[in-house]
Amino acid sequence: MEFKQVIVVRKDLRMGVGKIAAQVGHAAVLGVDESKKFDNVWVRSWLYEGQPKIVVKVNSLEELLKIKSKAEKFMIPLVVVQDRGLTQIPSGTVTCIGIGPAPSDIIDKVTSELKLL
Repeated sequence: MEFKQVIVVRKDLRMGVGKIAAQVGHAAVLGVDESKKFDNVWVRSWLYEGQPKIVVKVNSLEELLKIKSKAEKFMIPLVVVQDRGLTQIPSGTVTCIGIGPAPSDIIDKVTSELKLL
């Protein structure tokens, strides 16, 4: 079984490259913590496989929330990243979600149609 983590980023916010990198980093770290609550074997397997991560994009909060809802139906680890508002965007703005680490075949059912960032 293969494992991965997918980060879904909102493009409509027009965040700078550094801001996107920071938000994706938050999602990755928070996602690992959340995955440990689900299945620590998943996390260990993902670490062993080299920590595969895929970053994809959506064009709106509505699209992001649809992906979030779909992930929740599959009962896989999920985190929502909200900005603190210290730089480019208002406090509380949802910037991205992190899905997994979890089995790739389950995550693919949620994110396979999304385009790479």
